[in-house]
Amino acid sequence: MTDPQGADDLRAAAQPGAGEVTATVIVDAPAERVFAALLAWERQSDWIPFTQVRVVEGDGREGSRIEAVTALGRATLRDEMRVVRVDEPYEIGVVHYGQLLRGPGVLRCTQLDRARTQVVWHEWFHLPGGRAGRLAWPVLWPGSKLGLTQALKRFARLVEQGRLP
Repeated sequence: MTDPQGADDLRAAAQPGAGEVTATVIVDAPAERVFAALLAWERQSDWIPFTQVRVVEGDGREGSRIEAVTALGRATLRDEMRVVRVDEPYEIGVVHYGQLLRGPGVLRCTQLDRARTQVVWHEWFHLPGGRAGRLAWPVLWPGSKLGLTQALKRFARLVEQGRLP
């Protein structure tokens, strides 16, 4: 980061990148319960495979720093993010600002009726590797979309079963 607070780097990371992925799920639960489950950052480890999530600074709400470490064998990916917006029970905005994963993301809850909520997870990543990264994205995108969708389906099941938050 370029200054003690990292504000310049965070502003740069907050700009949407060329890699974009969206996943959606309907959860049979009220928006308030779904939103609370999304804010339970450290419980993301229950529904995002191979990933351990922790709150590094703050209470998990606006201004907090979150770290998600995904490990598959010897390969490890560290995702550092700052929570930049919490509009309860509708939206959580984050900015990924790590070495590899950079860009804004949003989790949105839309209550469809009293007991059903649509969750949309949308990410805009800065693609590493310049031109090579942009060329590789169409090959990588389906896996990213599938991974996000499967994670949200697990999330929905856990909320519906009362196991989250």
